[in-house]
Amino acid sequence: MCDFNNLNEEDKLKYHLELTNCADSFGGQNFFLQLLEEIRATKPHPLTSRHSDFRFHLGTIKWNKVIFNDKINLLIKTRIDESKRGNFFPSKSDKSYKSVMNLVRTLKPIEFTIKPLHRETGSGFKIKAFNLISEDQTKLNPVFDAVFFCSIDTIKRILNHKIEK
Repeated sequence: MCDFNNLNEEDKLKYHLELTNCADSFGGQNFFLQLLEEIRATKPHPLTSRHSDFRFHLGTIKWNKVIFNDKINLLIKTRIDESKRGNFFPSKSDKSYKSVMNLVRTLKPIEFTIKPLHRETGSGFKIKAFNLISEDQTKLNPVFDAVFFCSIDTIKRILNHKIEK
């Protein structure tokens, strides 16, 4: 998803609608973009929080399991190659296959709950890290990718995407 310009019009529309729904449930585009900017500015990566949460002045993100830094580094490395392969998993002959398989097994059950600070701004939303297509094919959830990894400019382009007629 982070390579928005190379997507077909159908996928662009799908991602636009998904992110717009998430932004609306978090209080609107501005609040959503502020959340993403806070995530990008936080070092070390917020997913490595030993308390399994990320708090900032407009809301919180909580998840149910500690994620270690080596898993985040592998996730970042593997997600770059996913669009080329069409699958999050490398080929079975690749030496990184086993570690990627363990990464997916670790992150698959985790659910991320993203809530705004004030209930009147929105109800929040929940995401998982992966979309399982089949036993051998898995893709990174595009909303998870957008929230934690894509550039802010790409997210703005997706949110502002106009439907071509």
